[in-house]
Amino acid sequence: MPHDDFAFEPVKGLPERPPQDEEILWQGSPNWWALAKESLSLKWVAGYFIFLALWRFVVVVDIMPLGRAIQTSVPFLVLGAIACGILTLIAWVQAKATVYTITNKRVAMRIGAALTVTLNLPYRWIGNADLDLRKNGTGTIAMQTLGETRLSYLMCWPHVRPWRMAQTEPALRCIPDAAKVASLLAHAADARVSVPEVSRAPDHHAVAAE
Repeated sequence: MPHDDFAFEPVKGLPERPPQDEEILWQGSPNWWALAKESLSLKWVAGYFIFLALWRFVVVVDIMPLGRAIQTSVPFLVLGAIACGILTLIAWVQAKATVYTITNKRVAMRIGAALTVTLNLPYRWIGNADLDLRKNGTGTIAMQTLGETRLSYLMCWPHVRPWRMAQTEPALRCIPDAAKVASLLAHAADARVSVPEVSRAPDHHAVAAE
């Protein structure tokens, strides 16, 4: 029987049921193929092994028969195929285990394949969000956090803005319809931040009664 590792979640992608006044506006996951290419550098890895195979062929083609020269180059292609297969599998597993959630109060990110964690980012913690949009409509929304909010780059990877290690920027990586999601996120954040926080005045009668 198939087993759902996240069957314990009361709501998909969230460790607990949200409050009654919190509304889920959008949920999604990375496109696994885009994640493999952009986050795991699949094309660069494939190109590297192709280069090694061609270089090996050029070096030996003048000193041995053509067939033998091709045979000595093939192992590099085999190793490249294995490496690319592993990277593709990692991207697929990461995408399958990831759920991004946008609500009217926060951005939640359930990330991690081996060690699953959920990041909760209230809109008041987010200073800015940048969209990196691709031609096929997929894109990455990176969020700059405010104040003393510190996140581990390694713990969040690959769901981060690449190479921003001093101040880690969590990111919704390689999501479909990224422009639409970015617009939704912007409107939700603006609406939430514009709502004044209500603080209760101290109950003087209660204090006096003590």
